[in-house]
Amino acid sequence: MSPSVPSRSTRRRVASTLCVLLAVGVVITGLVQAAPSATPRAIDPRIAAVMRKPDYRHAQWGLFQQDPRTRKVTESRYADQFFIPGSAAKLFSVSGTWRTLGGEHRFVTPVHAVGQRRNATLKGDLDLVAQGDLTLGGRTRKDGTVAFTTIDHTYANDVPGATLTPENPLAGIDQLARQVRQSGIRRVDGDVVVDARLFQPDPGLDPVPTPLIINDNVIDLLTTPGAEAGTPAGLEWRPKVAPYHVTSSVRTVAAGKPSDINVSSSPDGTRIQLSGTIAADSAPVLRVSAIKDPNAFGRTALIEALQRAGVEVRAKAVGRNPVRQLPRSYQGAPTVARYTSPVYAQYAKLILKVSHNLGANLGICLMATSTGSTNCNDGFPVLAKFLEHAQVDRKAVQLADGRGGNPADRTTPRAMAQILTYWQRTPEATRFRTSLPILGVDGTLADSCRSCPSRGKVFAKTGTAAGGDLLNDRLAVGAETTAGYLETRKGHFDVFFAGVNGAATPTADITGVLTIANDVADVAAYLQQQAAGGH
Repeated sequence: MSPSVPSRSTRRRVASTLCVLLAVGVVITGLVQAAPSATPRAIDPRIAAVMRKPDYRHAQWGLFQQDPRTRKVTESRYADQFFIPGSAAKLFSVSGTWRTLGGEHRFVTPVHAVGQRRNATLKGDLDLVAQGDLTLGGRTRKDGTVAFTTIDHTYANDVPGATLTPENPLAGIDQLARQVRQSGIRRVDGDVVVDARLFQPDPGLDPVPTPLIINDNVIDLLTTPGAEAGTPAGLEWRPKVAPYHVTSSVRTVAAGKPSDINVSSSPDGTRIQLSGTIAADSAPVLRVSAIKDPNAFGRTALIEALQRAGVEVRAKAVGRNPVRQLPRSYQGAPTVARYTSPVYAQYAKLILKVSHNLGANLGICLMATSTGSTNCNDGFPVLAKFLEHAQVDRKAVQLADGRGGNPADRTTPRAMAQILTYWQRTPEATRFRTSLPILGVDGTLADSCRSCPSRGKVFAKTGTAAGGDLLNDRLAVGAETTAGYLETRKGHFDVFFAGVNGAATPTADITGVLTIANDVADVAAYLQQQAAGGH
């Protein structure tokens, strides 16, 4: 995305695709009518200076800091008023999923041979039974950890600088195909079917989780500049699965000129077109396009992987997923392959570090399946029960999704502190804390405060909710928040919340949102430094 002010059509795209806010005015009205709660100590002058910036003229800041051992509160500003949390809401949904499944839970995705085996031939179907595995091997390193980058590829169309992990997005599918061959099957005289009956996709969750997820249900599109201005740009894309086809008319322009690359696709998502420009001196620019039928995509991907592994499939690779052929149960149908995921704690780390929206929403559906339900909404009562167990004031939390992007989502700073305090009382306190972005080190806080005294001493989930203010040709930042832990001395951590609702950028340039995010990160750093006795 160009650092210059975008065109009106681009601004409309930003308005509709940013992490999203609405109803900001209502929230601000409610906040300004309430007097701030008593603050045990004077606000650090550096924090006060941030709050007085022009971007926050009509905004409301909230602060909360507490020692979870002694319960002593050292900062409290609007601690019991509702704030729009943005992605900081993932602290609740990921916590609920983690405790429901268990941090050591692994997703085991099987392939069943449904039919009769005659030597090396299966007279029947191969059924892949989707288990809600978030990455299906697509990010898994050799040591079993899950790879991530500072700006995840799922944000590539909205946030500048998104990059790819090096892992093969079809790794899990390829492994399943090799296992099928190792089982002795060389020919399938039937079909390949994806069994996605684990839960029903819920359009109320955006992005919509599906039981089978490959490459986060997107196609990666990487554009590189040509040799000189006027030449066609280079293009790489993945994962390559039929019948997906990508073309590009992107042209290289002179160094220093704006890069502006747009993506469009056919109604079924299989024909993807890139257009626009890329500067000759630009780094590669990543874009993504949605996989609109994950089950058909997965079926074709597995058939193609089987062929690569030396297993012939009689059915055509491209086509609808033939769900009517699924059996009522797999009793008597042997498992001929299975892919085992990393532990859920690794997935939680991915979700929290990069603010992975699909993974957070998926957690709601997985909590529902823990009760035997296929309705994702049944995950919310599971989460509610967990929050009560965790001694979180449930009435101080409003959630209609797992990622913090629904207009109904609200929470108070104190409720955020309560879920963070809960983890401090568990044996997994360290693992949870280090799953959060670390100031100046990684995740969404990697580029903030990289050389300040608080680097590596703030562990916090960030949140952003923003949209286009077309009236004033700028961006309305409904929320910029952060909540987590401050290391006040070695081995001792305060819980905290710092956030602002109702800010605005000077122009329609998205970098203004990043500036506000850095301000919030600075506030967190000042809280840490003050608590640690430094300035």
